[in-house]
Amino acid sequence: MKISAKKGLVILLILPTILFSQKEIEKVAQWTTHEITLTAAEKYKNPYTDVDVWAIYTNSSGDSLKRPAFWNGGNDWKIRFSPPDINVSWTWKTFSSNREDTGLNGKKGGLYSIPYAGKNRLIKNGLLKMSAAHRGVVHQSGKSFFMVGDTPWAMPFRATLDQVEAYAKDRQVKGFNTALIMTLQPDVNAEGPNVRNVEQGFKRAFKDLSNGHINEIDLEYFNHLDELVVILLNHEIVPVYQPVFHGFGWKGLQVLGSKIAPHEYVRYTKYLLARYGSSPAFWLIAADHDANDPGVRESGAMLENWDCYQQPTGLHYNPCDDFVAEWAKNDPSKHCMHYNKTHQKEQWLDFQWAQTGHSGDHQYHKVARMYDNLPTKAVANGESTYEGMNAGKNGLGWWQGEDAWMQLMHGGTMGVVYGAAALWQWKVSANEEGWGAWADQPLSWKSALKLEGAKYVGLIGKILRETDMADIEKRWDLADGLPLLAKEGELYLSYLQNGGVITIKNLPQNLNYSWKNPKTGKTEISGITTKEAFEAPDKNPWVLLIRQ
Repeated sequence: MKISAKKGLVILLILPTILFSQKEIEKVAQWTTHEITLTAAEKYKNPYTDVDVWAIYTNSSGDSLKRPAFWNGGNDWKIRFSPPDINVSWTWKTFSSNREDTGLNGKKGGLYSIPYAGKNRLIKNGLLKMSAAHRGVVHQSGKSFFMVGDTPWAMPFRATLDQVEAYAKDRQVKGFNTALIMTLQPDVNAEGPNVRNVEQGFKRAFKDLSNGHINEIDLEYFNHLDELVVILLNHEIVPVYQPVFHGFGWKGLQVLGSKIAPHEYVRYTKYLLARYGSSPAFWLIAADHDANDPGVRESGAMLENWDCYQQPTGLHYNPCDDFVAEWAKNDPSKHCMHYNKTHQKEQWLDFQWAQTGHSGDHQYHKVARMYDNLPTKAVANGESTYEGMNAGKNGLGWWQGEDAWMQLMHGGTMGVVYGAAALWQWKVSANEEGWGAWADQPLSWKSALKLEGAKYVGLIGKILRETDMADIEKRWDLADGLPLLAKEGELYLSYLQNGGVITIKNLPQNLNYSWKNPKTGKTEISGITTKEAFEAPDKNPWVLLIRQ
């Protein structure tokens, strides 16, 4: 068995294996979560900060996986594990930084992995990992996972579970498979009722965040987040977990992430790993700044060591890659000049996301540059102009479809990301205040859910759903400079904004081709390749898909 070539897989050939008969041992379906509950024998002043607990799971071949535990209230800790194989016996043993605590240290048990019989494609194909050439993401089964992301950033601290259900149903139908979330409200100076679904209200994940720390955890908040995550996963939407924001945040009221104590940031990231890392996940450990904030590098190293499944870890930058923004000229701490490649050489880094800002102009040069950076990391534009920014004026309708397709063509081969003003803040009403016009529009989250642009971005996921996009390359050289992605000899993908003719060099015969309308997802023309030149049906936008 091999989960990853990284450090997360620990081989312990000398660890004794305890055998259980299949009648005595709990059966757990592959890639579903098995949960252990431990009860501490000792009392702790702050269980969240005062003790570390983990377990090592060992199979009958001697392969071992390490999973951290999380405190779940009272004297209880939980450990969540997802078996990566079938028809295999696993034993587990717990460890604690307090070796004298007999309730947490030295506990043993076992389980037996069986095939998954459900229909959820996320669970069926397994947790996520990077593709062989690091250009994209695949499941543990090897099936491609082309990210089609949405940005309901504030959903965890503002949305009710019924609202999350409505959101997830809508996004799944449209073709989205990923949701970017702030796991907590990050603004130190934000004020409002400690409740969801009321104007200015937001639930607190930590009681001391307003004092500049995250040590006093509110477990009710995370029980709610557990249920939220289950809803997303049931609709085949993978959460992108961002611990504490570093840039604008929710309302721009002094984000904690830029000044947090590094060890607090790492501890919280590890808590998220323990609580949610046995299900499909992305770890977005830097957001909306230069990725040099406190605890970012350390959290990357921690995930490299502790995430035994090695799910993708990455960074999301602000727009100031090679310039100083007007709003940052008087604040040297905001003079980023990060060139979208901070930590590029780090082994723990899997993906890099650009941000092109919200002014409503198409910017493709960022992902084009990032595609060429070495060593190779997966690339996407994680934040184009959100639909309706600038009081409902920017990035409307088809603007979103065009931008997403062209970001992909320029090298953003990890996937595409959409956003909408009012949805990202999870505004309770159209008139809820708290944001400048540049970041807002007069809609509620529910109305923003219906904006036209989301349809076009989601259609990219539908058009490419059965296409193996893993490690597809930017190959404009094969098309005389026209937009083209390719796995030469087997897969070709082109987006032509104004139709026209595209000629693909060295194209094999007898491949299947189709012209697809990116505004409807429908196939207009299809056939078998017999020549290298293809003419679009008309001068409107078209997608040419050629594959075996």
